[in-house]
Amino acid sequence: MSAPGFERIRRLKKGWAANFLQILLGITQQVALIPIFLHFWTGDVLAAWLAIYAAGNFAMAADAGLQVRCINRFLAFRAIADCDGRTGQFYAAMLRIYFVFALILAALIFAVFLWMPPSAVFGFRDVADFDAAFVIMVMGILLTLPTNLSSALYRARGRYGRAVQIQNAAMLIGQLAQLVAILTTGHLLAVTIGYVVAQLGLAVYLLGVDTPQLFPFLRRASGRPSLHWTVGQFRRSMPFGIANTTELALVNLPVLLVSAIVSDHIAVAQWGLTRVVAGLLRALCVQATLPLAAELGHDHAAGLVEPMRRLYVRGSVLVTIMAAGVVSGLLTFWPDFFNLWTRGTIPYDASLAVTLLLGTAATSPAILALGFATYSNRAGLLVRAKTIQFLLFLVLSILLIHPLGPLGAAIAVVVSDLLGQFGFLGIFVIRQTLHRPAQHLTFLLIAAILIISAGWGLGTAIRMVSPGGGVAHFLIECVVWLALMAVLASPLLNRTARERLISAIPG
Repeated sequence: MSAPGFERIRRLKKGWAANFLQILLGITQQVALIPIFLHFWTGDVLAAWLAIYAAGNFAMAADAGLQVRCINRFLAFRAIADCDGRTGQFYAAMLRIYFVFALILAALIFAVFLWMPPSAVFGFRDVADFDAAFVIMVMGILLTLPTNLSSALYRARGRYGRAVQIQNAAMLIGQLAQLVAILTTGHLLAVTIGYVVAQLGLAVYLLGVDTPQLFPFLRRASGRPSLHWTVGQFRRSMPFGIANTTELALVNLPVLLVSAIVSDHIAVAQWGLTRVVAGLLRALCVQATLPLAAELGHDHAAGLVEPMRRLYVRGSVLVTIMAAGVVSGLLTFWPDFFNLWTRGTIPYDASLAVTLLLGTAATSPAILALGFATYSNRAGLLVRAKTIQFLLFLVLSILLIHPLGPLGAAIAVVVSDLLGQFGFLGIFVIRQTLHRPAQHLTFLLIAAILIISAGWGLGTAIRMVSPGGGVAHFLIECVVWLALMAVLASPLLNRTARERLISAIPG
């Protein structure tokens, strides 16, 4: 393998290692902390926290696509002679825009919340301090928006793993702060403050310490953007903003819509908790594709067509196999885990879980297509695809949530994902990138069906031959399933077999 090839593998490994830790911390936040919260809170308060957490995540959409615009500009600067100089000037100008933009947004959101209290909008009037916690969460996340600029520079300069490691440290500190808050006060507001303060600390360190140290040329850079230049950046970033808003909306807006439309708070909590596992699965696929998308964007900018095609083919298969493998286990063991997780206080909905999990697995190849389209500056394609997806989601949500409840929201998410992101954007990118797109998609479909069927069937057999309950029994079943699945996958450890499989992938 050539030196550039080894360097690429090194960057991908660092990125995946950092992202894997981020996924574990995400599981801790959205899974491990829930039983602790339920020990101190009622189901209503937990539903309120899930709505607040979703609102904080959705507030990240306020970036308006500026981060992706910056990534594409930083990638373009790498091809010119004065790379550091142009990068420094652009960074300084965009940093000013980010700060002013974040402050204006925070002020506007605060005014809106004074006019329409969140507790009245989302039906949590009886939950103490809901309004204060909601406002602190949303405004705190808005004030961290300038960190997106630093993250964009890290990604464009091959330092993606470092940025994620710093974010992981902030997540860990935030979770410890939440634990201290729930154990000492038990108050929703204290937990929210603990989470937000850690995110603000991340922003201060990343912008004020780490980024200037890693890129010393930024200290000498200056930039005073004109109004015309500023408007131009927002105009060019708008397509990416639409794409990012849709992505975040499909993850977090369903929780808010169900909270606003469904009056049963237990059903809201049931939806929020079931949505957690689908969200974590989607996050796992996204985190796996982010380092790949950065490399694909670099190849696209440099005109390296053949390396880009090879990487896309292997990356697409990797994401599909990973998603199918995780879903095969979740379909079997998620019901038992859900009951243990919630201690039986919240009922399990099988149709809801199966719809979300199979839907996420089916659309997993499109996640890499989305990342590649974003990093290759395909603004028009992103606008069309994500607008279709978002409109489908809104229409289906309005039609289905009221009669079907949370299941209606699940159907709206899955159908809009299949038709908008996979059916339009995913197939378009695959057709444009690969020589044999139809054969490639058929290969992915067959691989996903085989893996899900094998894992689900094996798990069902294990449960049938070893009936029982309790945490210990559940863990033993999971260990046995993992061991047997490892045996089934062991032929891939043989280099010859692995290379034959890779060569058989249509591309």
